[in-house]
Amino acid sequence: MLRQKLKLHSIMTFLVCLVVLVSLLVTDLLISTTINDRVEESLEEKAKVISKTVAKSRIVKSGLQNEDYAEEIQEYSTDIREATNVLFIVVFDMNGIRKSHPNPERIGEKFVGGDEKSVLEGKEYISISEGTLGKSLRAFAPVYDENNKQIGAVAVGISLEKVDEAIDLGHENLIIGSFIGILVGIIGAYVVARYIKKILFGLEPLAIAKILEERNTMLQSVHEGVIAVDQDSTITLVNKSAIRMFKRAGLTGNPIGMRVDEFIPTFEIESVLRTGQPELDEEQSINGISILVNRVPLIVNKQVVGAISTFRDKTEMNQLAEQLTGVRTYAEALRAQSHEFMNKLHVILGMVRMGYKDELTEFIHTLVDHRNHEVGHVTKNIKDPALAGFIMGKLSYGREENVNLSIVTKSVIPEPKHSDTAHEVITILGNLIDNAIEAVAESTNKDIEVILNYSHPHLLINVTDSGPGLSKEMVDHVFEKGFSTKGPNRGYGLYLVRKSIEKIGGDISIRLKPASGISIYVEVPFETQTGGEGDD
Repeated sequence: MLRQKLKLHSIMTFLVCLVVLVSLLVTDLLISTTINDRVEESLEEKAKVISKTVAKSRIVKSGLQNEDYAEEIQEYSTDIREATNVLFIVVFDMNGIRKSHPNPERIGEKFVGGDEKSVLEGKEYISISEGTLGKSLRAFAPVYDENNKQIGAVAVGISLEKVDEAIDLGHENLIIGSFIGILVGIIGAYVVARYIKKILFGLEPLAIAKILEERNTMLQSVHEGVIAVDQDSTITLVNKSAIRMFKRAGLTGNPIGMRVDEFIPTFEIESVLRTGQPELDEEQSINGISILVNRVPLIVNKQVVGAISTFRDKTEMNQLAEQLTGVRTYAEALRAQSHEFMNKLHVILGMVRMGYKDELTEFIHTLVDHRNHEVGHVTKNIKDPALAGFIMGKLSYGREENVNLSIVTKSVIPEPKHSDTAHEVITILGNLIDNAIEAVAESTNKDIEVILNYSHPHLLINVTDSGPGLSKEMVDHVFEKGFSTKGPNRGYGLYLVRKSIEKIGGDISIRLKPASGISIYVEVPFETQTGGEGDD
């Protein structure tokens, strides 16, 4: 069982915290030394300024020159020390004897530390040493009288503990800033993660990856061609079926990234981008290959951000439609024959029960003679079993519909060389006969005549009905897809007839009868098994 994957907000929170921590550690390593140096420089500068200020004081100079004013040095040094918050300010003479000290009891004693010799030689400097008040950073400055003669020195000390405290304070501020940064990062990561998940419809990255793989597999497995464009008509997706169809049309190369009007000038998907309205079941040609196209807009937040088009070779669609039509025709023929036989059996059963033996015998003889004549005529003149069986089914269907359907064969109809030819003929005949039966449904005389004649190398078909007929205006539109005088969702029979005839290179025409009804003439190529002519 696979382990549970981390969620998006968990990953983002972890990464934000990791980045902040690494950044702060690197920052601490890089600036800690700088902070230490800056703090020490700042404290050293402070000590220097104080030592120089005290060394320039008239009170200090007077106290060093005249013992009567020596006590004033202690008072002045104490005030300055308290005001500047330093560890000590010690004034001493050229013998190193203290004139001031934070502890008054140590006044008059010798300066302790051993680092005061250089200042008695007139030098200013910084040192670190340990005295009576502990280890400290010390700034030394010489004291001169009006004649520029050194009369003593000043030492200002800052406790090194305060230096460490200042450095620690800088680290504390850095750590506080780190925690604030981590907290803000966690909150920001959570908010961003929720926002991203909202945009992604609440899906986690693993779910998105799974959906993407499923989508790619689905797109590549479908038989229809699929092509997608963005709002600038740039191709963003093409599946394998589309690539194969493009190659058959002579379009090579990878179309992704190209404008659709540059790769396929006749594709006409821009109208969907402009209007935002789908276009369904449109016929189109790509370099001579006919396709059926569906185009739909891709809408996000009520904005058209692209379009997707699916398409399929029209020839394949026609073959599927014709196969379905043929299967339906065979099924209807079998149903009609079954229904006719059931009616005959009911008649026979009734006569048996009523004891009409003589009448039953005559009925059966008549039925058998009629059936044998009908079957004999069809099987004798139509050599293809499928076509013969289809004709028999239509004869039964005609009787079921109370239509006088007659089949006239002016010559023997040989078996075609290819089974596809028989299928196309069945499709043509089936739709013509069904259309004629519907046409005579409301007529007083329900007569339909089908004439078949083979004249090498063509098969001639003539279907005449006694229906209400058509106006001259309707004749020009009767073979159009969806055109019908019988109501909505009709008008596909004669359209399929025309398509089948065009497919095998035949011809069709309509002649209006003077009174009523129409005659439809069809001529199609009909290559036979032997290539010879049929027998009369």
